[in-house]
Amino acid sequence: MTFEDTDFRQETLDLENPFDVKLVKDFLLPLGFNFDPSEVECTMIVYNLKGDIVGTGSHLGRILKYVVVAPKFRDTTAFALIVTYMTEKLLKTFKHTFVFTRPENSLPFTGLGFTEIAKAEPLYTLLEFGFESISTYQDYLKTLIVPAKSGEVAALVVNCNPFTNGHKFLIEKASAENEVVYLFVVEEDLSAFPFSVRWDLIRKGINHLKNVVMVRGGMYIVSGSIFPAYFLKNELVNDVIQKQAELDVQIFANYVVPVLSIRKRYVGTEYACKTTEAYNLAMNTILPKSGVEVAEVTRIAIGVGPDNQPNYISASKVREAIKSDQLDHVIDFLPDSTRDFLNSDDSLPIREKIKAGKGRH
Repeated sequence: MTFEDTDFRQETLDLENPFDVKLVKDFLLPLGFNFDPSEVECTMIVYNLKGDIVGTGSHLGRILKYVVVAPKFRDTTAFALIVTYMTEKLLKTFKHTFVFTRPENSLPFTGLGFTEIAKAEPLYTLLEFGFESISTYQDYLKTLIVPAKSGEVAALVVNCNPFTNGHKFLIEKASAENEVVYLFVVEEDLSAFPFSVRWDLIRKGINHLKNVVMVRGGMYIVSGSIFPAYFLKNELVNDVIQKQAELDVQIFANYVVPVLSIRKRYVGTEYACKTTEAYNLAMNTILPKSGVEVAEVTRIAIGVGPDNQPNYISASKVREAIKSDQLDHVIDFLPDSTRDFLNSDDSLPIREKIKAGKGRH
């Protein structure tokens, strides 16, 4: 598709075409970007009328990516043309879009109506634009507020892929130690167990806890848009993963904590997943500054493993057991709701997906 104006020609590229991919790669590499076509769904490129490449822009889902204008064209309308085109395209599908950029590069986006919602120096500023925003999510949170006579209001964020007795123990501990507990469930469907299933297993498993309020994580709590590394198999901790974790925790501290008057956040100790370890570090660094205590609770174990070390309960061990048809080896890890589900035909598609190697870890 091509669009003409008085200065530029705009074209949507074919990401299956090696020539088109090479064109973008060769343009972006000298400007410090290593273009990966597997990380985008659509890419457009802008030329001037002489045929020189002016700039490019891409998106993956609702996230704008690789928005870059050649230095000699940065005083033109090229940047606005790219961002406006991509944003209008995304708003036809989504009500909302995100963009990550270096903090020093955020001003041009705010000039086009984007709003900064979090920053993790020196790598990221996160901005958003659309018919919905972080304030929309805050309005949802306000509908869930339970008045507390004391200041003992806590929160947990869980994925529960799947829900285990370790999760149940942590939630029960928070429930016993606080007047109100807000339980945020990661809503992104990038895990082996879909959100609807995870939500239902948790709901059934904590039905006896009357002071626990279940909350949808939406786009702002460990979402694939803000914290994509959480859903990756690669356990390498690097600056990118750490800064993504910081963005997520900053959003929680700045926009969730004040609405729900949260004073404590519970988290399990982490021995295996380096991404979650980075997330725990971000919480311990950021949340106390917002008056939120981080309560790190030692994971519970069932006996000892083959290495004579505590056999800590973990959802990843359950998924590995499903993958190897050895669910009976971890049956004590599972509350009734999860055990019943995994023994039913309803879980067959999920078990087959795990055996095929799809989904987180």
